[in-house]
Amino acid sequence: MRVTLRLIGVLALVLLLWNPAFTRRVPGGGNPIVLLDASLSMRSRPAQWRAALDTARALAGHGIIWRFGSGVAAFDTAAPADGTSRLAPALAAAAARGGPVTVVTDGAIDDVALLPADLIARARVVVVGAPPGPDAFVSAVEGPHQVGTGDTLTLRVTYGMAGRREAGSGKRGARLVVADGGRTIESKVVALPDSGTLTSDVTLPASLFPRPGWTVLEVRLTWPPDSEPRDDAMAFPLLVSSDPAAVILAAPPDWDATFLARTLGDVARVPVKSFAQIAPGTWNDGTTLAPVPPDQVRKAVAAARLVVEVGDPARWPVTSAAALLTWNTGTGSSGDWYLTPAPASPLSGALATVPWDSLPPALAAQPAAPDSGVVPVLEAQLARRGAVRPVATLLETSRGRRAALDVSGLYRWDFRGGAARQAYRTVVAGLVDWLLAGGPGATAWAAPESLDVGNGLPMVWRWVGSGAPRDLPISLEYPGGARVDTLRFGADRRAALTLPVNTYRYSIAAGHGRGLFVVDENSAEWHAPRVLAPQAGRIEPGRAAVDWRDRWWLFALALAAFAGEWVWRRRLGLP
Repeated sequence: MRVTLRLIGVLALVLLLWNPAFTRRVPGGGNPIVLLDASLSMRSRPAQWRAALDTARALAGHGIIWRFGSGVAAFDTAAPADGTSRLAPALAAAAARGGPVTVVTDGAIDDVALLPADLIARARVVVVGAPPGPDAFVSAVEGPHQVGTGDTLTLRVTYGMAGRREAGSGKRGARLVVADGGRTIESKVVALPDSGTLTSDVTLPASLFPRPGWTVLEVRLTWPPDSEPRDDAMAFPLLVSSDPAAVILAAPPDWDATFLARTLGDVARVPVKSFAQIAPGTWNDGTTLAPVPPDQVRKAVAAARLVVEVGDPARWPVTSAAALLTWNTGTGSSGDWYLTPAPASPLSGALATVPWDSLPPALAAQPAAPDSGVVPVLEAQLARRGAVRPVATLLETSRGRRAALDVSGLYRWDFRGGAARQAYRTVVAGLVDWLLAGGPGATAWAAPESLDVGNGLPMVWRWVGSGAPRDLPISLEYPGGARVDTLRFGADRRAALTLPVNTYRYSIAAGHGRGLFVVDENSAEWHAPRVLAPQAGRIEPGRAAVDWRDRWWLFALALAAFAGEWVWRRRLGLP
């Protein structure tokens, strides 16, 4: 009896560890579910979407069809419009319903690494459309979106190659062209990679932007063998202003000042001018490093709404700006300082979405006990041990608002990219929003997180006003028409608005924000790689796959067998 119980228990454990799959008939006939890819890449080739629709209908029969892309939706024949292709949510929903699952796609899936192995193994995958041909594309354009008249603008362009191509075809010369309203203002020859992407800087002289106001530059990559024209160009909105609204004084210049100057213009939505003090008492332009008279620096500081002092406090000039951010990177205790938000501060809501445990440590910090009236915003802990002390504070004074950062090395967040870069932008945006909200003319309640967004992706807005977020009416004007919509903010103080490709001038109700942004025709979907291959799946028509681990009684049988053996051995007096 004892041996029999042990054999039963061991056999149950083997079945649970091996977990072989078997099929059973699904109640109600097991109607199939077809998941139809509705991302932009499904219409990258002529008639590809029509072929996908016909394939999905034929495979579904009397079953159902769901569309997937940015989310999961009911079936309709409208042209694909989603800028991303996420299969995991649709696959999980279909598996929960039961029945055979078929995926109709072109193979370009963004979240293929997140697909549960057991779910994707059960599904049948049908890939439609021919492999894409050689495609040269522009994937990113980086640079300040605000410049002053007379400033030099440097754009960093990321471009690459995708699709089938002949050996060595990537070495053929291509040309990067920057145009303004159809007028070419800069052009240069670049070499294309055989795979991956490259970056190239394009410098535009100050004489090209003599008049203040908005303009939309077009950055285009021309290459004759290209097979996909929709990802060859990107729009770059640019605001030219006669006077800078924010001034950065880097004394001395360092990496923190360099990355801050690049980020501040994007998150503050104001023209930014930077000056660098390489030698004590001598100022240089922060972009060109050309010598600048001290009177010009004083004039820019006096006219600015926001002044940022970065570097060594001993070399900072005396300023009485209404909004002042001091960033001490010149002194501090070296080590791995890990930052966390203070328990309660005016920026708690804005910093709530930052993944603090995933961020690299700062290189040095100078924490100190805050004075009376100072509100801590960020705290730091050396090597995740010891006391947690404030390194970023806010202060209201009679002259205006003040913010102080006593930490260096935060540029590593922006350099890493991804979630760390967004965390860096969130911290800078939170500090700047708080500083500018207390100054004259600070009437903006909401601002877009980016001035340009890809085709099929939502334009995300963040709440920058005081108090709790509220719904905001917004008016949009574009060539050929206008529309009125509403920004509905969630708990993360963000609102999303999905719009067709166009250039939009926006105005928030009662004058609480205005500006320009672009929804670009360019999308990563046009050159997305095919990462999902065709497969037959593990499901027979009209039947559903079931694993042994899905049967609860097998766990109970193993527990009962081993427990029975133990009781039997105790009754026999065995250990």
